[in-house]
Amino acid sequence: MSQLQLMPNRASHRLPVTTVLALGAVLVMLSLVAASARGAFDIGIVSIARTMWALATGTLDGSPDQLIFLNIRLPRLVLGLVAGAGLGMSGALMQGMFRNPLADPGLIGVSSGAALAAGITIVMGALWFPDLPRSLGSWTLVLMAFAGGLGVTALIYVLSQSEGGTRISVMLLAGIAINALAGAGLGFLSFMATDEQLRNIQFWLLGSLGGARWSAVGLVGTIVLMAVGAGLTMARPLNAIALGEAQAHLLGVDVERVKRRAVLVTALAVGAVTACTGIIGFIGLVAPHCVRLIAGPDHRVVLPASAMLGAALVLLADSVARTVAQPAELPLGVLTAFVGVPFFLLLLRTFRGRV
Repeated sequence: MSQLQLMPNRASHRLPVTTVLALGAVLVMLSLVAASARGAFDIGIVSIARTMWALATGTLDGSPDQLIFLNIRLPRLVLGLVAGAGLGMSGALMQGMFRNPLADPGLIGVSSGAALAAGITIVMGALWFPDLPRSLGSWTLVLMAFAGGLGVTALIYVLSQSEGGTRISVMLLAGIAINALAGAGLGFLSFMATDEQLRNIQFWLLGSLGGARWSAVGLVGTIVLMAVGAGLTMARPLNAIALGEAQAHLLGVDVERVKRRAVLVTALAVGAVTACTGIIGFIGLVAPHCVRLIAGPDHRVVLPASAMLGAALVLLADSVARTVAQPAELPLGVLTAFVGVPFFLLLLRTFRGRV
């Protein structure tokens, strides 16, 4: 039983578990260093080190480098870390639950639900919810998007219930249908929107870390860290489910409970990230699949390594988005697709015999 659950990696061409995790940690650190220094206002590595030392020792002097790094650059870096980790691990959970390497967190509707709720708030908010801006302030859009993502995910989960169980195929079809409906709703809202509202919708849909502030980072970071912690405990059940649901039942795994937890964890992580950053696509698809190609299918490796690779990808993409078209800033969601797709195809070509 334990051997089947663990699914040990015996393939000689794959890297050992400790090596993969160590490389992931190094990649995240290198991405942090690179993203810390680059931007519309470049800050030297030595200056960053001095700022962090001054912060730790309470000797900040209010220099421009310190103010820019601590108030603008650092919250953006932390948001990129938690966003990438949440998206990467959520993609690994969905691929494990669907038993399909092409699965993506968007299949359960959380991103489209958040996008639709944000669009409704932007276009119709002043008419339908006139008191929300006064009571919630700048949190109105974030909380509405988060609620929309969770609500649509709950709807898809309910629609997938059949004879006391969750039908994965029905969930997939329901997700496709609801995503299409959300897209139609966003199209209608774009048609009804004013020029300013349309720009707001498009900017939000394309994704960005530009709105990072410490209050939002604290909220999103707390939710994502809790979700990642809960997701990492699901490695053994997902390894068993990879053998088939019937075999997982024989191994003593409560498959329905695992499905509920996977959907809930993904909805919380992706919903929180999307509500704060907008839609950042492709990370939840490419990060887990790259890890599987390199390290094998064991979820004890795939889940944490996907979180680390997702964090590194978001940090690097945001660094490029901030610098490649200065003084303008490219949309992060567009850049992740432009940069990620060719890399992903190259990786598939390199490892196509092992997929």
